[in-house]
Amino acid sequence: MTAPLRLGTRASLLATTQSGHVAEALSAATGRTVELVPITTAGDVLTGPLAQLGGTGVFVAALREALLRGECDLVVHSMKDLPTAPVPGLTIAAVPPREVAADVLSAQGGLTLDSLPREAGVGSGSPRRVAQLLSRRPDLVVAGIRGNVDTRLRKVEDGEFDATVLAEAGLTRIGRVGAISETFALAEWPTSAGQGALAVEVRDDDTETQELVAQIDDAHSRHTSFLERAILRLLEAGCAAPVGISAFDEEGQVRLVAQVYALDGSRSVRAERRVGWDEIAHDDDRERIPASVVAELLGGGAAELADLTGSAS
Repeated sequence: MTAPLRLGTRASLLATTQSGHVAEALSAATGRTVELVPITTAGDVLTGPLAQLGGTGVFVAALREALLRGECDLVVHSMKDLPTAPVPGLTIAAVPPREVAADVLSAQGGLTLDSLPREAGVGSGSPRRVAQLLSRRPDLVVAGIRGNVDTRLRKVEDGEFDATVLAEAGLTRIGRVGAISETFALAEWPTSAGQGALAVEVRDDDTETQELVAQIDDAHSRHTSFLERAILRLLEAGCAAPVGISAFDEEGQVRLVAQVYALDGSRSVRAERRVGWDEIAHDDDRERIPASVVAELLGGGAAELADLTGSAS
């Protein structure tokens, strides 16, 4: 009897739901049984602002270490949590079909961002979201918020905050779309690189699992998320840098929007491209296009607004 594939996952509701979807897709595509292996990460047990804990990478390290030790055969990450630097011995074997990438507002009484009362309290620990909120509503009182999706929604329901900003993908995956009071258009509110996408990572030397996992890869999802991540990598933006990058379909083309904000939302630098899907299917183009976007952002003064160490060369 063939042994089940062991899928390492964080133990939160969102993570296990995402991993469960991947397990079901993988089992349906390959006929193999897939079992979830819960793994606790530092991001699940530490408290405080995410940027001060080491950024989104705190959710990733423990999963990768377990994979490298052979405690599981594959792991599932939220792509936006994945540092852009490669890890020796590991590879992204699949990017399943991507969920919506937009950010949404969840507010008391179903209010929108524009209809929130003056000096309303909004919970967000993301420097990008803080900058975007203040760019639209400089009167808002934005404070850090931690916890899983349900915890954040409860803090709004209980009146600790008037509203919070979350990823639409997460709410969709756990069946909480009813909490959405406004959806922000990607063209005006670009999100984190890779938001809405999942990355399935395996060991380099495990070619059998790589071949199995590759059966659930979605080319469009891979290409757009990798394009966004290439810009982030070239900018060398730290976890505290308020940078929004989104690539999405618009009338049969890929519209790419990248925007760097001042932390207080007072200024921003923006670059846009429209390219064909065939252009981003090639590795060379997925490097050339981001390089030109980064050069435009830095030439427009993006490094003066945020902690960026990239160069236009």
